[in-house]
Amino acid sequence: MNYKVCLYTIFLFLSIFIFSGVNFEKIMRRDKVIEARLLVMSLSFALSYLLTNFVLDFLNLA
Repeated sequence: MNYKVCLYTIFLFLSIFIFSGVNFEKIMRRDKVIEARLLVMSLSFALSYLLTNFVLDFLNLA
């Protein structure tokens, strides 16, 4: 159970790092900077959840 928390944390920071390279402010409207940051955080949580489950399922198959 403790390794799940470690994987979630690692993949959360990795996904935040990945999404920091994308300029969401240009994709969204001008005055919606807070919404763009919330979008990055939501996508980061979703990606870290998916990556953690993928890795855990992959390790269980091996």
